[in-house]
Amino acid sequence: MKIIVIGAAGAVGQAVVKELAARHEVISAGRNSGDIRVDLSDIASIEAMYQQVGAVDAVVSAAGNVHFGALAEMGAAEFAIGINDKLMGQVQLVLIGQKYLNDGGSFTLISGVLSQDPIVYGSSASMVNAGLEGFARAAAIELPRGLRINVVSPTVLTESLPSYGPYFRGFESVPAAKVARAFSKSVEGAQTGQVYSVI
Repeated sequence: MKIIVIGAAGAVGQAVVKELAARHEVISAGRNSGDIRVDLSDIASIEAMYQQVGAVDAVVSAAGNVHFGALAEMGAAEFAIGINDKLMGQVQLVLIGQKYLNDGGSFTLISGVLSQDPIVYGSSASMVNAGLEGFARAAAIELPRGLRINVVSPTVLTESLPSYGPYFRGFESVPAAKVARAFSKSVEGAQTGQVYSVI
């Protein structure tokens, strides 16, 4: 398969590339690195990425920014960061990508454990992640030509504990390689409308 991996330079993205590149042609994409540059918050950038790559068999997203902060200090601008980037960026990957995905192809998006298990300072991430999961379930029943869509929802990464561990007290971490296998299940499997929790 010919697969685009967006966010390929991140901890999850690197593991996904390693998992899939052994069997498929992987094109890495990111805001600042990769084979192709793409900014999820910019519709024109997403369209340009697809035009450059052409027809593909799978689109994988391991990217998306959200703002973490105290609810009392959050306003529309802080929530808009996650809405415009992680949520609508991945939604636009699907809306625009439909015309570039080969018949029977798949989209795999990324949400996160906070959709179900919130933490202090994580209200934006919880909202965005839950929105992505709802979108994927709904889109799965409307996508044409046998196209599939799933979401991978990981807990905190073992590799990220030095930075994020204090915010995830009591959570069991998972290695990025385990998260990558959930992406493989989506890309190489047959299910659609699923949320694969990796906890």
